[in-house]
Amino acid sequence: MGYVVVVGADNAGVEYKDRIKADLAADPRVDRVIDVGVGSCEDRTFYPHVGVAGARKVADGEAQRAVLVCGTGMGMAISANKVPGVRASTAHDSYSVERLVLSNNGQVLCLGARVVGLELARRLAAEFLDYEFDPSSASAPKVDAICGYEVG
Repeated sequence: MGYVVVVGADNAGVEYKDRIKADLAADPRVDRVIDVGVGSCEDRTFYPHVGVAGARKVADGEAQRAVLVCGTGMGMAISANKVPGVRASTAHDSYSVERLVLSNNGQVLCLGARVVGLELARRLAAEFLDYEFDPSSASAPKVDAICGYEVG
């Protein structure tokens, strides 16, 4: 069974979101893509609404991963991390994408359309699906510690 991946963007990232959505839809590792983002550059929906909507799909188990795009990626990451159970981060290079998953069990990749070029963003989104967190890894207790802060 393949991934269900959420994509979302505000007006700054809609072009990237649409291209990444098409890439993911064509990826044999992906069963379904859920779009929670804006549909055009004219849509002024604030990025926190998109980021939280995408993160909730992951937290609720409707999707395993999400790729969210805004101008810097930071607003989406901050917003997505407000949802309990979600670990989101910006990542603008391959190593950071790898570590997002392998070291932090991250499920939400946030990209900045004003920070990375479109082709790099597309590549990073594809690489994001190459990794699976190992719950027996040395990083697992650290991720558990993060989760412990969510409950108090």
